[in-house]
Amino acid sequence: MKYNEGDIMATINVNVDDKVKEQAEEILEYLGTDFTNVINMLLKQIILTESIPFEIKVPKLNAETIKAIEDAKNGIGLSKAYTDLDKMMEDLEKEN
Repeated sequence: MKYNEGDIMATINVNVDDKVKEQAEEILEYLGTDFTNVINMLLKQIILTESIPFEIKVPKLNAETIKAIEDAKNGIGLSKAYTDLDKMMEDLEKEN
């Protein structure tokens, strides 16, 4: 991005999860850009469109995932919990 002489630059500080930052940094480097360029592009798009320039939504869960969540909440289909290693090994041997 080219700036004209006399342009005043502002600094934006953002708190981001370390893992998210690292993953995004790798992708941006691969794409040949960096956070500064992407943030500037985002802000310009916000100005141009007078909106957030991408869709924000909660992903919909399919029926299978919803059933698995409900089953887990109700204790259906979960593995048996053990506090005794010998009992666990005994049950495993019975399955084979």
